[in-house]
Amino acid sequence: MAALESPEGIARTAARLKKLYTAAVYDIMDEMGLPHQCLDLAVKPLERTMRLAGPAFTIAAAADIRTDAEYDFPEVSSFDFFKRMYPGCVVLVAAAGDRQAGHWGELMSTAAKAKGAAGVIIDGGIRDGNLLFEIPDWPVFARYLSPIESRGRTRIRAIEKPIAVTGSLTSQVRVEPRDWLFGDMDGVVVIPAVRIEDVLKKAEDIGGVEDAVREEVRNGADVSAVFEKYGRL
Repeated sequence: MAALESPEGIARTAARLKKLYTAAVYDIMDEMGLPHQCLDLAVKPLERTMRLAGPAFTIAAAADIRTDAEYDFPEVSSFDFFKRMYPGCVVLVAAAGDRQAGHWGELMSTAAKAKGAAGVIIDGGIRDGNLLFEIPDWPVFARYLSPIESRGRTRIRAIEKPIAVTGSLTSQVRVEPRDWLFGDMDGVVVIPAVRIEDVLKKAEDIGGVEDAVREEVRNGADVSAVFEKYGRL
């Protein structure tokens, strides 16, 4: 598990990521031999302008029909797991393939935001869509919307442990707590915590090159000549 950055460090890294876009970051990881870092493309923002970056606060859910009295995970039944959230973290919920229930909603989002979380990504369902839009500066990425209560249908089985989330080029993407998540309208990518600085630096450098390409093409330069000059298009 990666060491927890300071809130200031997390904010700086998140701000740098948000100046980029997921396609550029994915290209860099692809070139670095990390091609399988994109979540399933069905996981999208509720609104196209939502952008989200931060270290993962991982939650794994599983199908479970036990009653509350039978459940023996006190950190969840008491909601104490919110106390483990930290400024800038992104809540990431893996719902173990469930495609019906809403695994997170407005009240859970309100509680997470109060603890400093920057947003939520659900490989599963989200509830209370209209109410979520009323939470200021709260980006939400999810596979689908659902009115169906998850209580009695799924249970949180692990918190801040490595989790498997549905991938695009592979069936699953492994996410460690505090790996970096970056999402925009194109999708969500996972950046291993130990590679975040390297990925950021390379993506920022490429961003400068693409700005030059964009300017030359916009001004009427020959596209093939621009590609030959910069090697990108």
